[in-house]
Amino acid sequence: MKIHWEILKKRGNHRPVLKYEIELEQFEVDLAVPQIVLDSAIARPPSAWRSYCYPGEDERGGAALEWYRLMTPSHKQRKVSDSLTLAWRGADNEFVDVQAAFERLRHDFEAALRMAYDYAPLEFVETLELTRQTREHIVCGVAKARLLSAVGF
Repeated sequence: MKIHWEILKKRGNHRPVLKYEIELEQFEVDLAVPQIVLDSAIARPPSAWRSYCYPGEDERGGAALEWYRLMTPSHKQRKVSDSLTLAWRGADNEFVDVQAAFERLRHDFEAALRMAYDYAPLEFVETLELTRQTREHIVCGVAKARLLSAVGF
């Protein structure tokens, strides 16, 4: 799985925006690894639909934050991307919470990947024939029918 993300913030009272893309590699798709979902992954500001936050409002005024969900793509989908408006932060923030969320997602996905890999492939082929007892029981009738069929009856 490859996770790529970038965070962009304009000068001023604009909120940072996280853009990310998660893509499964072919061997992960072939293993049908289940989708992993983190419910409380990244903090979501109130009024996240706004690209800005003025001093004293929303998260800058002490309002409670909600949460975004992060998820890996399903093996059928293979790729997922999204853009999330993050809570306003000062200039010195390194977004360690975002990195930690992606690392948690990767950790949980790797556990599911290891489990899926441990389920070995299987091909089970078996053959059953008539028992000796049944063959002995029907041998006279089958032999008589074949003999008569060979001579035209």
